Amino acid sequence: MSFLKRLFGLGTNQTAAGESCEHKGFVITAAPMADGGQWRLAGTISKDIDGVRREHRFIRADVFADRADAVRLALQKGELIIDQSGEAIFRP
Repeated sequence: MSFLKRLFGLGTNQTAAGESCEHKGFVITAAPMADGGQWRLAGTISKDIDGVRREHRFIRADVFADRADAVRLALQKGELIIDQSGEAIFRP
């Protein structure tokens, strides 16, 4: 990895803090991952269930040149996952 990538934290598979939103009682947090000069779609879905914080992490193959696009689509993908699976995403 180059010196500049290490200095600025832009190495492959390093996450960059993203935005969050709430959807149907779940919290979706976008966490795009820097990957070879692009941004890989990734995020987490969390919810407190019976006093325990549950979390589901998702990473997709989609990559974007613009980080803002990766954030926006991660939030949309999180909503889709919730709509399709609900709390079942936390089952083993």
